[in-house]
Amino acid sequence: MRLDGKTLIVTGASSGIGAAAARLFADEGARLVLGARRENLLDAAAAQITAAGGQARWLAGDVGDEDYARGLVRLAEDAFGGLDGAFNNAGMVGDLLPAPDLDSATWQEVLRTNLTGAFLAAKHQIPALRRRGGGAILFTSSFVGTTRAGLPGMAAYASSKAGLRGLVQSLAAEHGHEGIRINALLPGGTLTAMAGDDPAGHDAIAALHPLGRMAQPEEIARAALFLLSDDASFVSGSAMLADGALSARL
Repeated sequence: MRLDGKTLIVTGASSGIGAAAARLFADEGARLVLGARRENLLDAAAAQITAAGGQARWLAGDVGDEDYARGLVRLAEDAFGGLDGAFNNAGMVGDLLPAPDLDSATWQEVLRTNLTGAFLAAKHQIPALRRRGGGAILFTSSFVGTTRAGLPGMAAYASSKAGLRGLVQSLAAEHGHEGIRINALLPGGTLTAMAGDDPAGHDAIAALHPLGRMAQPEEIARAALFLLSDDASFVSGSAMLADGALSARL
């Protein structure tokens, strides 16, 4: 029960890595506030956790909206008395096009979701952790844009994820003295809806990884659990790879 008695926010919790993390965190004793856009899937995720004996509330919205970032924190404090950590996992890829063909509105949407959303989350979560006497924040970044890997058609996604790594380092330096740890998790190819449903595409992505396969969402969730738990009590400002050695090959 590595999260026993702790209250955590999980965004992107309606499917994929976020949903897997929410289930795992609940099994480890956390009280959860779940966030995503899709109300029906959030309600189902919370109901599943509650049916298994856990505690979960949910709030649907857009992570790029500051009122939503504020609302998630308020819900955690109103429902459970405070906030101890967050897994800011919501994100999007956008259209996979060369930069000259990419619509500027798509560029702005990707950066708004992946980078501005992370800033807004931190802006409201850090004061709540300060009121609690410390805690941990984790952001889902990517090996794309943050290691030696550059992939065609991912200019907006790579830029947002590289920016997120810089944000994490700055926040960790600013707030470490308050007992607040801030890290990034960099997954490799993972079998989620974001990866599409083409088996041939999955095989091609799997072949890039020295482990010879894509990750299951639960495997990435376990890495997130480590970084949010007291097992990682001296880990802050890091960008931890969970990519099956993909970045070591590229």
